[in-house]
Amino acid sequence: MPKKKTFEQALSRLEEIVSNIENNQTTLEESVKLYKEGIELSIFCGKQLIMFLMRNLLIIQRNKYG
Repeated sequence: MPKKKTFEQALSRLEEIVSNIENNQTTLEESVKLYKEGIELSIFCGKQLIMFLMRNLLIIQRNKYG
């Protein structure tokens, strides 16, 4: 992903890609490019979710053990 996106932007683009591929709105070549972009977006979103969970676990640990 060339420019920095928010989680919401990445997820929205991923949903758009899935819809385009599912509805056969692209050629095979375009579908392959979109699939690659979708994988990259999926990895980005997954990493963002993991970071969110880790931050929340740290907050819970600090509150629990002071």
